[in-house]
Amino acid sequence: MARFFGLVPRVAIVEAMPRSVARRRDEASNDRVLVDPAPSAAPVSSTPAERWENACSFHHSAYTAARVAAERAERGLSVSVCLPARECARTVGQIVAALAELREAGAIDQIAVVDAASADGTAAVAERAGAVVWQETELMPSYGPVLGKGDAMWRALSVLDGDLVCFMDADTEGFSAHFAVGLLGPLVCEPGVSFVKAFYRRPFVQGGIALAEGGGRVNHLMARPALELFYPQLAAVRQPLAGEVAARRELLQALPFVTGYGVEIAMLIDAWREVGLEGIVQVDLDEHRNRHQPLTALTPMAWAVLATIARRLGLEGRLQGGEDGLVERPPMASLNGADEPASGRRA
Repeated sequence: MARFFGLVPRVAIVEAMPRSVARRRDEASNDRVLVDPAPSAAPVSSTPAERWENACSFHHSAYTAARVAAERAERGLSVSVCLPARECARTVGQIVAALAELREAGAIDQIAVVDAASADGTAAVAERAGAVVWQETELMPSYGPVLGKGDAMWRALSVLDGDLVCFMDADTEGFSAHFAVGLLGPLVCEPGVSFVKAFYRRPFVQGGIALAEGGGRVNHLMARPALELFYPQLAAVRQPLAGEVAARRELLQALPFVTGYGVEIAMLIDAWREVGLEGIVQVDLDEHRNRHQPLTALTPMAWAVLATIARRLGLEGRLQGGEDGLVERPPMASLNGADEPASGRRA
């Protein structure tokens, strides 16, 4: 049964929404509303995924920094933004500088960079721009070597103190503040939301020019088809592998974390199990640019995504198979307090 952490369920909203919708801004309230421009005889959505997509997909423009700052202050919510980083000196400074402006505007509180011992000076660049920088090996060292991005995100929870936590990629090019406030907006402004995923267009870029839509190959070729087959309720999630995600801290503490590339797909499935479709929304951030991996590098990513989904199916008794080699960290809320967070050192 889904748990809502004291929030208002949104089942009625999801069930009532028509299939054909267009978003417009309500000028009086500045809220995002959904209207049906089609005749009343238009077909009604036939699946939970379609109804969810219509009711729970938003555009970042609904959530300005001023709106997020005002409404989170009214609700007494603190916000942490975390950037797991590895060799991101070229981009992390601009990202942290934009986040620092949001901090000055009152939209967020904490900016943390968790660095994977980058040799290119990522930590120094991030610190100069205004972030508190942690080396991932400093966090919860009793768990041994850090086993990839998911492990770094899990350990970061030990030093992130916000009621709301937003994870963002540190290699985003041309970063804009709307990435952060767009993700945080539904958590702050929409009733019943516990988990927010980003979606966007990812063009291939050459010489600074966007040539074609075609990024996110593992997302399109592995993650989305697998969800449609095995978790059809999540089939309308546009970017299940997006590194941009925001959630209520208490939800993140209730979830296990896959340590490697499977962290995003596992987090989505586990959040759905915990809060239901009605507790999840997705936000359109328009265009996202970051470095593209060569095709050969996508094989281990695709394997990790498939293995993570297979692990979840096995836990549900829907699949039998051999050892997958995945390592998962336990829900942070299940720890007994023996693992103390790092003492506040910076890189």
